[in-house]
Amino acid sequence: MANLTLSVDEKTIERARNAAQAMGTSLNQLVRDHIERLSGADQREADHAAFEARALAGKGRLNGWKFNREEANSRG
Repeated sequence: MANLTLSVDEKTIERARNAAQAMGTSLNQLVRDHIERLSGADQREADHAAFEARALAGKGRLNGWKFNREEANSRG
């Protein structure tokens, strides 16, 4: 994990720390969560979870095709 240095007014930091404490978390965690949302990390996780749910719920459409080891290993 990388470190990030920010310049913020001391009064703003103090108010933000108080708000974070009232939420039961740290200012560091709030900033980290916000940056993750900005970067789309939550969306990627949601997309992955939705894809996995669709894959597990789907019946598949193989139309009778069955795995054949010889076909899979053929070099042709």
